[in-house]
Amino acid sequence: MSYSSIEELFDQFDQKKVLILGDVMIDSYLWGGVDRISPEAPVPIVSVGSREKRLGGAANVALNIQSLGAEPILVAVVGDDQDGRDFFEVLDEQNLDAEGIVVDQDRVTTIKHRIIAGDQHLLRVDQEDDSPVSTEVEDEIIARAKALMSDVQVIVFEDYDKGALTPRIISEVIDEAERLGIPTIVDPKKRNFLAYNKATIFKPNLKELKEGLKIDIDKNIMADVEKGAADLCSKMNLKGALITLSEHGMYLAYEGNGTHVPAHIRKIMDVSGAGDTVVSVASLCLASNTNSSFLVNLSNLAGGLVCESVGVVPIDKKRLLSEAIEKQLSI
Repeated sequence: MSYSSIEELFDQFDQKKVLILGDVMIDSYLWGGVDRISPEAPVPIVSVGSREKRLGGAANVALNIQSLGAEPILVAVVGDDQDGRDFFEVLDEQNLDAEGIVVDQDRVTTIKHRIIAGDQHLLRVDQEDDSPVSTEVEDEIIARAKALMSDVQVIVFEDYDKGALTPRIISEVIDEAERLGIPTIVDPKKRNFLAYNKATIFKPNLKELKEGLKIDIDKNIMADVEKGAADLCSKMNLKGALITLSEHGMYLAYEGNGTHVPAHIRKIMDVSGAGDTVVSVASLCLASNTNSSFLVNLSNLAGGLVCESVGVVPIDKKRLLSEAIEKQLSI
């Protein structure tokens, strides 16, 4: 589909619905200051000034989709515990629907506690159960996904290797999406890396690509990256592979065409959640049938923007639009 302007494209994001499947979590923050070292051990003492709980993982993708104006529909699993109840509370505070959230009596809710002093990330403490969900929970996740996907324009798999996505869930949802003509985009991790056969776009970083295909790639040699992306598309029957290259930007191989875009120079404060933002923007471009060059350029721009903030934050639509216009991205 052609658009007369970037503003027109951004306006029609508001008409999209996006189904997001994957691992959700709480990002917990303790913010404070440090003015002395503990007498008990050579570690800083943080005087806590504030506490905050944010939505993380696939739920942060939902926040990014919402921030871009589209409607996110989240399918995921949490535990029957206080952190799970906190997750529902924060979900409600953010005006996100909980219809697709499965409560598993046998799991703990994933939570990442981050301790931050000023702009310095001092420590992270994780609580999680990363074992694959049971057959019964698989059944429930698949049933909810199929029931909710009938009127969406794109499906995002946000895989953090926490067990909510299994080869069976992945296969059945992709098959149903293919039957309905709904494109799929994947943000993978190691365990299920090769399970996403027939996805539309697969978005690993370079480390994940190297480990997944068991090959060596020099990110300074674009011919290596291009061959790796082509091999990935061939091996997994993908339409496209979007490879994130950190300071070297991104490379998209899509239906036989390749596009490399360099990273923009920014003051990087925190890379947490940048991948969530990239897959969110790419998914809406995919749902909107933009050209592949615009998809990778806008996704690259968005990923850099969120790295300028401390902590996991969703993209600012107005700022992204402003920078896209300023940089004259070709629509």
